[in-house]
Amino acid sequence: MLDSGISYSEVSQRMGINRSTLRNWSRDRSLIEKYRDNGDCPRCEPLPRPPVATDAYSYLLGLHLGDGAINLAGDGSRGVWRLRIYCGDSWPGLIRTCEASMAEVLPGHSVGRVRCVGCTEVYSDWKHWPCLFPQHGPGKKHDRAIVLEPWQSEIVDALPEPFVRGLIHSDGCRIDNRVRRRVRGEWKYYEYPRYQFLNASRDIVDLFTAALDHLGIPWKRHVNPRPRIRDRIVVSVSRRAAVARMDAFVGPKY
Repeated sequence: MLDSGISYSEVSQRMGINRSTLRNWSRDRSLIEKYRDNGDCPRCEPLPRPPVATDAYSYLLGLHLGDGAINLAGDGSRGVWRLRIYCGDSWPGLIRTCEASMAEVLPGHSVGRVRCVGCTEVYSDWKHWPCLFPQHGPGKKHDRAIVLEPWQSEIVDALPEPFVRGLIHSDGCRIDNRVRRRVRGEWKYYEYPRYQFLNASRDIVDLFTAALDHLGIPWKRHVNPRPRIRDRIVVSVSRRAAVARMDAFVGPKY
């Protein structure tokens, strides 16, 4: 703000910082530089900023909203949080991509794996994961409000493709849909590819469809007919051009 020409008095009023402190900061740039790129949380700096690896962050945000959780690591005495993303063992490429994204968002921190029944937990420990993913909270995601912070919305608006890809890789799929139609008295079967996203949280579904709207991709929402997952909302993308557009940046899991 000072560099843009705003006076000390106005910056002091806006930020609640003493004018003499502002003068010291403006005269000695090292007092500012020591807060940058030092491995600390970008949201806890004097002037909070979004994560640097925004493309990887947008993708990891989608994974977290779908199949992620944040819990205290160990017994919780150290105040260290563990970001966990659960990936199906059927898609080893997804596990590797998740690891790479987590490492890019938080360079210099280790990323590990834990084998679970039918899936692999990809995790990383850090004291500030809730700062980067403020949607963290007690209880299930579909039982509470899931709202993006303004700085998160800016990232998703600028990079909707990795966000949609992360959501599809967590709670979505690309399948071949088979339909039956009667043509001139005979039953004929047709197959065509489609994308589906299933989630019980209306807020998360709304974030997904808003990103599709931003990309100009048409979609439909309907109730899942299968009793076991009837509480989940289904969003499908099935038009040929729309599927081709999704294939360009999502594609099937691998």
